[in-house]
Amino acid sequence: MDIRDTLKQLCAAMGPSGFECTAADIAADLLRPLVDEVSVDRLGNVIGVKRCGKPDAKRLVLDAHLDEIGLIVTGIEEGFLRFTSIGGVDPRVLPGRELMVLADKPLPGVVICTPPHILTAEGREKSIPIDELYIDIGLSQQQAEAAVPVGTPVVYRESCFCLGKNQMCGKAMDDRACFAALLRTMERLQDKELDVDVYVLGSTFEEVGGAGAKTGVYSIDPDWCVAVDVTHGKTPDSPKEKVLKMGGGPAIGVGPNMTRWMTQRLKDKAKALDIPFQLEVMGGHTGTNAWPIQICREGIATALVSLPLKYMHTPTEVLDLSDVEHLAQLLAEFAVGLGEEGQAC
Repeated sequence: MDIRDTLKQLCAAMGPSGFECTAADIAADLLRPLVDEVSVDRLGNVIGVKRCGKPDAKRLVLDAHLDEIGLIVTGIEEGFLRFTSIGGVDPRVLPGRELMVLADKPLPGVVICTPPHILTAEGREKSIPIDELYIDIGLSQQQAEAAVPVGTPVVYRESCFCLGKNQMCGKAMDDRACFAALLRTMERLQDKELDVDVYVLGSTFEEVGGAGAKTGVYSIDPDWCVAVDVTHGKTPDSPKEKVLKMGGGPAIGVGPNMTRWMTQRLKDKAKALDIPFQLEVMGGHTGTNAWPIQICREGIATALVSLPLKYMHTPTEVLDLSDVEHLAQLLAEFAVGLGEEGQAC
């Protein structure tokens, strides 16, 4: 599979939390040739399974969420749209930003941006709160009311493109890049003999609490789950203790949210096969689907592997393609032989 093309397809889809249908359709189409069965559940989760063919086989879930952060229209004033956020939108990046308003007939829009020439000195120094911003769609009040109902979702308009030789930039890399890694994982497993059924869960609602992962994992009832999400990549201005190296390999989570033997197995597999990896220590809530998954049903043995990403929750998220490939390699090797080698807790 061409990882660049896959990323472009997934990231181009417009699917904020609660409105993931378009992204889910594309994800399901990409997953279908790599597994035995694909379904979409009531909350919009995409669930694929590759069966090992053994009776009463144990189940491994690989989870990556399909939703992205976004906005939602709350009102219209003089043709301009008022809005609030879906998920963790940073208001600092909004002024002047190009958007797509996902009405029945999608419309382009821009967030209003007062030119610096007419701002006060104080105004030039402050970030504008979301409740003071508007979206300009170039319509009158009457036209806007007819075209854009209150409750219409909005997403960033930016596309996905190459940055340098081995990096890519675009919206919704969080977490569509990790779903792309799961697709590559399943491609790697095509000719492997498995002793577990491997489920791919493209979950919904992660940016607003993780409801998709909770219900999806509950229905699958797995023995083990690996949540796959993004973490913070290193930039010159970032605190060194909170970021990881771009191109340094996937980050294996260490902490109470992760089952110790699964963390150790990931590390052992990476070392044995010379797969580059990094460790990410998290003392409590990981801010990922691993947190609710761990306590689903009677409790599920859970691991977390993350993809370093620069500029998270902006429309220009950046990743290193080698990290995507190494993440897929690690997950595939983790799955092989898991039925015989895996533990209960």
